[in-house]
Amino acid sequence: MTKVNVVKNASWIVAGQITKALIGLVISMLTARYLGPANFGLINYAAALVAFFVPIMYLGFDSILVREIINRPESEGKTLGTALLFSFVSSIVCIIGIVCFTRIAHPGEHVTVLVCALYSTLLIFQSLELLRFWFQAKLLSKYASIISVAAYITVSAYKIYLLASGKSVYWFAVSNALDYLLIAIGFFITYNKLSPQRLSVSFSLGREMLKSGKFFIISSMMVVIFAQTDRVMLKFMLGDTAVGYYSAAATCASLVGFVFVAIIDSLRPGIFDARKTDHAAFEYKVSQLYSIIIYASLTVSLLLAVFSYPIVRVLYGIDYLPAVNALRIIVWYTSFSYLGSVRNIWIVAEGKERVLWIINLSGAIVNVVLNFALIPLWGINGAALASLLTQIFTNVIIGYIIRYIRFNNTLMHKGLSPKLVVGISRELMTLFYDRLKKK
Repeated sequence: MTKVNVVKNASWIVAGQITKALIGLVISMLTARYLGPANFGLINYAAALVAFFVPIMYLGFDSILVREIINRPESEGKTLGTALLFSFVSSIVCIIGIVCFTRIAHPGEHVTVLVCALYSTLLIFQSLELLRFWFQAKLLSKYASIISVAAYITVSAYKIYLLASGKSVYWFAVSNALDYLLIAIGFFITYNKLSPQRLSVSFSLGREMLKSGKFFIISSMMVVIFAQTDRVMLKFMLGDTAVGYYSAAATCASLVGFVFVAIIDSLRPGIFDARKTDHAAFEYKVSQLYSIIIYASLTVSLLLAVFSYPIVRVLYGIDYLPAVNALRIIVWYTSFSYLGSVRNIWIVAEGKERVLWIINLSGAIVNVVLNFALIPLWGINGAALASLLTQIFTNVIIGYIIRYIRFNNTLMHKGLSPKLVVGISRELMTLFYDRLKKK
């Protein structure tokens, strides 16, 4: 796994994420203006509700597949096939659960129930998208990025048609499922062409993977709780319009979040690979990733906070100006949230998955308590502050409390050194320059 291959893989991931983010920003902006804060809030409430069921649908496989493929390449077809079948069955159960919940929680709100039911259909196709972890593990993200961008462009064109033809909120609720459907089809076709191993199913392997993945189910559910509880509680306490304002602020705060996701996804295989051969190199790579995330995210957060008013005004219009102050708070949330993503890579590599449920249960409890306390006082601004404080507690403070992960905080501290981020920046620039010279 050479540095050149890592850079190539990262380049495709970043390029794909940038393209999707730019298209998604335009579509989100147009959709929000067309639907208005109330209906836009309803769509985002449905998205938040479905997000609670995603960890159950994935069964924790999304956190262990890269490691399983790297560690057991001779049985990758069986690993993938088993994960896909188990997740597909789980997705059907989750959809039934969502429909039942909305009918009980919102009696008489037929629009809310139908929108949530339609939106939840994306779980079926999202479960099949697990194949993307094979592309990550093999450093073949070029193909995954091309497929994802092509699907995203197609579905975005369809959404523009919905806007132009004045379709109802129901059509927008189901449109996201089409994106995952096209991606899943593309992944299956490409995998069959590139991999010598056919997909197969092993129930004994499935049970073994569930034993490892079950820790991530609870962990991921807790993450979703403190990532989505704010929208759900705003819906119950203040209504759809408040959810619309808050969602606009959260979307603006994550404008360039795709860059951090791409960096983490592209460097994850190299970190896992280093863990098997050179522990010192493994720790250095984790600190390097921390350094990149810390300095890049803080810079972006500062810029978004300073220019929050024009950003909301230009992207969403005057109807969404109540989101400005919430954006100034929640924008710092992202800086701390990605620290947790890096920490989880270290936890998986070190085989300390059992501690994740403690971390995320603590975060979930803190988030719910803070939302209950702050939303009645400051509305969407209180929800934003609750999210920020939760991330600080979960991804920094708790690292000092739980002794099993204190060393990870040491690696985080090393990441604060500017030398690390300067060093890896020079390294990447040199590799990119060498590639350009060869071309």
